[in-house]
Amino acid sequence: MTNAAELRQYERIIIGIDPGTNVMGYGLLGVISKKPVMIAMGVIELNKFESHYLRLRRIYERVAMLVDQYLPDEMAIEAPFFGKNLQSMLKLGRAQGVAMAAALAHDVPIAEYEPRKIKMAITGNGAASKQQVSDMLHRILAMPPDSTKMKLDATDALAAALCHFYESGKPLASHKCSSWKEFIAKNPDRIK
Repeated sequence: MTNAAELRQYERIIIGIDPGTNVMGYGLLGVISKKPVMIAMGVIELNKFESHYLRLRRIYERVAMLVDQYLPDEMAIEAPFFGKNLQSMLKLGRAQGVAMAAALAHDVPIAEYEPRKIKMAITGNGAASKQQVSDMLHRILAMPPDSTKMKLDATDALAAALCHFYESGKPLASHKCSSWKEFIAKNPDRIK
């Protein structure tokens, strides 16, 4: 769904980005009557580029193309986490910065979220696995069965967009739960 008439049905569109230097995930979330709907998600494969600089250029080009295609109102991007490998962190930070620059060049405002915050917003558990995040997204957004084959980088990006949706307008995101059972009991409208 990419033509302008179809995109007008959404009150708001959020693009989520899961930065990476080998694979970068993206997800687009539309809002209709204050309810989130998945528009699209996918990955940008960067392994074929040997040079880190060529990968950065590809990230910029593809994010700019996605912004032109889907006309998002906002971007939600996962913040790099602090790891043990400084070189990996620097490369990941560059990838994130280039994706942000592509959005900013199109006047798209950006919100940045730590991985634990995103996991908490989606699953109620800041230490959830990528697979748990993906499984919850499928339930919350009633995603089609074929989307389960999507790479976890794509669902992580969609999770960033959904986290932003919750953080920017739904008080449910601030509810802390100690278990899945409690989360489901407190959030019946988020489970389909």
